Amino acid sequence: MPLIETSDYRPPRWLPNAHMQTIYPALFRKVAGVRYARERLDLPDGDFLDLDFSVTSDFSVISDFSVISDKLSGNSAKATPDNWSLITDQCKKLVIVSHGLEGDSTRQYVLGMVRLLNHHGFDCLAWNFRSCSGELNRAMRFYHSGATDDLEAVVAHVRAKDYQHIYLVGFSLGGNLTLKYLGEQGVGATSLIERAVVFSVPMHLSSSSTHIDSTGSRVYSRRFNRSLKRKIAGKAALMPDRIDATNLKKIRTLRDFDDFYTSKLHGFRDAEDYYEQNSSIYFLDRIAVPTLIVNAKNDPFLSPECFPFEKMRELPNIWFEAPAEGGHCGFYPASYDGTLWSERRALEFLTGK
Repeated sequence: MPLIETSDYRPPRWLPNAHMQTIYPALFRKVAGVRYARERLDLPDGDFLDLDFSVTSDFSVISDFSVISDKLSGNSAKATPDNWSLITDQCKKLVIVSHGLEGDSTRQYVLGMVRLLNHHGFDCLAWNFRSCSGELNRAMRFYHSGATDDLEAVVAHVRAKDYQHIYLVGFSLGGNLTLKYLGEQGVGATSLIERAVVFSVPMHLSSSSTHIDSTGSRVYSRRFNRSLKRKIAGKAALMPDRIDATNLKKIRTLRDFDDFYTSKLHGFRDAEDYYEQNSSIYFLDRIAVPTLIVNAKNDPFLSPECFPFEKMRELPNIWFEAPAEGGHCGFYPASYDGTLWSERRALEFLTGK
C-alpha cells in the first residue's frame, strides 16, 4: 500500500517541540465521562488480567453491578457473566485497546480514545497488562513488548461474548504487541480482527532502547525504570527464592533492566535476544488485516529504524503515516475540542473513511 505521503496533523504553536508535545497531554490533559466495568480474566498459568470495558449501552438498566474504584471518575462497575448479554445487547462492535509501557486503562490517551469510540457506537475494552491494574500479578513473569499470548487470550475471551466485529488499537509498547500479534496470526487474523490502528510504535526495539537512553530522552528512561524497579522489588519480596533484587542497584538504563529482568523472567538469553525476537518490524510482512501505523518523526522514543519507508511501500495491508510532529503518544491538535488528532485519525480508519 502506498505510503501516506502527507499528514494533516499540526501541533499548537505553544507546543513547539517533541518533548512538550509528549509531556503536556500526559500531565495536563483530563478526560472525563468514561465508565469502566472491570472483569478479571483468569489465565491458564494461574495469573490474571484485569479487563476494563466501556460500553455504549446504558448502565442504569443493569441493577447488579458492584462499584469498584476508578481513580479518575469513580464511575466503574464490575461485570458478571449474567449481565454481559444486557451490556452487549446494543453494540456488537468492540475495540481492544492496548496501553504503553507502565501504562494502564486510565491513561489519558486510552481514556480519550475510548470516549470518542464509545460516542461513535463502539464498545471498548482497555485491558491492563500483567501488574498494571493496581495489583501485582501472581506469576513470576510480568508483561513485555512481545507477550502476544496475553492479547490472544483477551481476543478469545471477547469472541465468546458474541461480538461480531473486533478491532485493535495500540499505543507504544502496546502497538508493538498488536503488530506482532497480527503478524503471528497472519491470514488467520482476518477471521478474528477487522482493522487495527497503532501509534508511536518502537517497531525496532533494540535501536529504540538505545535511543530512549540517549541524553535527550533519558528523562523518560529514568521514569520508566523507577516504576519497573518498584515492581521487581515488590515481586522479590513475595518470591525471594525466585527473584533476585540485588541487581536493581546496577540498573541505569532500560537496556540494563531488560538485560537483568525482562529477558530472564520471560525466557530470553539477554536484552538483545529479547529485542530481536519481539520487534514487530520483523512481523509486518505477514500482517493480513488492514492496519494503520502512525509514528511522528519527532518522537523522542523512536529510532530511525522505526520509519522503514521503503519497506512500507511493499506491504499490501499496512498504511504508514509519519507526521513531522506529534511527540510520543501526543498528537495534541492546534484546535483542541476535547479530542486528540490521533483519536479522530483512529476513528476514520476503523470506520473506513
